[in-house]
Amino acid sequence: MFETKKVRMNRLFHRGKCLDVAIDHGVCNEPSFLNGLEDMAGVVNQLVDADPDAIQMNYGQSDLLQNIPGKTKPALVMRIDLGNPYNAEAHRVMWALMQNENDPILAALQMDAACVVVNLFMLPNEPDLFRQCVVNISKVRNDCEKYGMPLMIEPLVMQPNSGRGGYMVDGDLQKIVTLVRMAREMGADIIKADPTANTEDFHKVVEAARCPVLVRGGGKEDLHNVFSKAHAILQQGAMGMVYGRNIYQHDNPKLVVKAFKAMIHDGASVDTALAIYDRG
Repeated sequence: MFETKKVRMNRLFHRGKCLDVAIDHGVCNEPSFLNGLEDMAGVVNQLVDADPDAIQMNYGQSDLLQNIPGKTKPALVMRIDLGNPYNAEAHRVMWALMQNENDPILAALQMDAACVVVNLFMLPNEPDLFRQCVVNISKVRNDCEKYGMPLMIEPLVMQPNSGRGGYMVDGDLQKIVTLVRMAREMGADIIKADPTANTEDFHKVVEAARCPVLVRGGGKEDLHNVFSKAHAILQQGAMGMVYGRNIYQHDNPKLVVKAFKAMIHDGASVDTALAIYDRG
C-alpha cells in the first residue's frame, strides 16, 4: 500500500535527522516571543537561504514560505492549535483550541505541509486545559491517519506560572517520560519533547517515545550553552531539534542554523559549532 505519511516524513527528515526552525510564535499572544519576528517575510527569506530541514509556521504566514518558487526549500511544519499558557500572568481560564475546529488539518493539506504539530499541555492545577489538549489530539489524529499526515505532538510539562512570572519548563524526568509515553499512546508520529534537567537522562525520553524525538529549545540563551545542551541531547538519541528563539533572536540566524545542521547531520562538536558561528 502506498504510504502518504512516509512520503511526507521523507520530506521532513534528511537521513533520519531534522532541524525544524519554529517561527509559529504569533499565536502565543506573548510580546516577548515576537522579538526578531517583526518582519516575517524577511525572516522567512533568511531562513530559506539558511536551508534548515523544516520551518514551523501557522497557516496565516505559511504562504510566505510556500509561495517561494523552486523545489529546494525547507519543508513546512504547520501548527494547528493555539493556547494561552505562555503569558507572564496566569489567566483565570486556561485554554487550548484547534485553529480550525471542524477540519483541523485542512489548512495543512492546502498548503502542502509535511507535518502538523499540536500541544499536550500539563500545567499544575489545570486539569481542564489538559483535557482540552487530549480532545484536540484525538480529533486531529483520525484526520492524520485518513490523509497520511504525520502528527507531531508537543508534550509540555510546565512549572507553576507564579514561579518567575511566566511559563517555565519543568525538567523532571519522570513527568516528561510519562507525558511523552502518553503522546505516543495517542498516536504521535514525532515527539517534540522538553529537555530533561539532566541531559544524560534524555535517552529515557527517547526510549519512551518509540518514534523520532526532536528536542524543543525554549527561551534565548548564550550560544555556548545552547550548543552544549543540544550536543548532549543529540548524543542521547534525539533525532534533531525544534528551535525558535535560540535561532531567530540571535544576531545571525543563518549561521546558527548552519552550526545546528553540522551538529545534527554531521556529528559536529560544540567547539566546531561555535567556530562555524564565529567564522561567519
